[in-house]
Amino acid sequence: MTPFPQAPEEGLGPRAPAHVGIIMDGNGRWAQARGLPRFEGHRRGVDAVRRSVRAAIDCGVSYLTIYSFSTENWLRPPDEVALLMGLLKRFIRNDLAELHANDVRVLVIGGRERLQSDIAGLIIEAEELTQGNRGLTLIIAFNYGGRQEIVEAARRMAAEAASGVLDPREINESSFELRLSTAGVPDPDLIIRTSGEQRLSNFLLWQAAYAEFVFLPIHWPDFDKAAFQSALDQYAQRDRRFGGAKAPVSAVVKSAS
Repeated sequence: MTPFPQAPEEGLGPRAPAHVGIIMDGNGRWAQARGLPRFEGHRRGVDAVRRSVRAAIDCGVSYLTIYSFSTENWLRPPDEVALLMGLLKRFIRNDLAELHANDVRVLVIGGRERLQSDIAGLIIEAEELTQGNRGLTLIIAFNYGGRQEIVEAARRMAAEAASGVLDPREINESSFELRLSTAGVPDPDLIIRTSGEQRLSNFLLWQAAYAEFVFLPIHWPDFDKAAFQSALDQYAQRDRRFGGAKAPVSAVVKSAS
């Protein structure tokens, strides 16, 4: 595998998003359009993951979250689920040393109770090995669902309140966020979805409240640095107000005079 770059080539300055989330969609359709089995689309999708990590490093992004396996994906045929699990194992085994060498921190969010012991062990190994790294933080959402994450956080808070550990009057957005799997990670500034579909599909529902969205028509196996840069260019043109409103230019001039 080509080594990951060790330093940004051309950062985008203050308009670069600190946190980018990607809904990787279209592997099956990419394969079908080429008369290939669905697995080949998933396999090529892993190459696109590598390209997206390199692009994030190049562009100065601090956090990259990829949606690799949702809680709903268990409904797929058992052989496809097994292949997806195998791809995660191979990605960690083959790429972990390279990620670590390039100061990438790996976090995996999502439930682990249904994962096989060897997969769970590799996840722990990846997180422990890279926990001290200070470059890009790569967050892999695996067996993840936004609704489930919110329910689990609410359940934890309810248990803490019932036991007297938590005063219900102290429950607010900040205390709730501390119970999410992304505690300590800034909310995504930009969420990219490939394949032309325009929905969140249970991805980072709480965290994406004020994210900007870019929907790209290409399927995930075709995603590359140019596509990543295109999404960042669109993001740079957005006017982010977080529910507020900009003062009219005349008012700004008047207050400055």
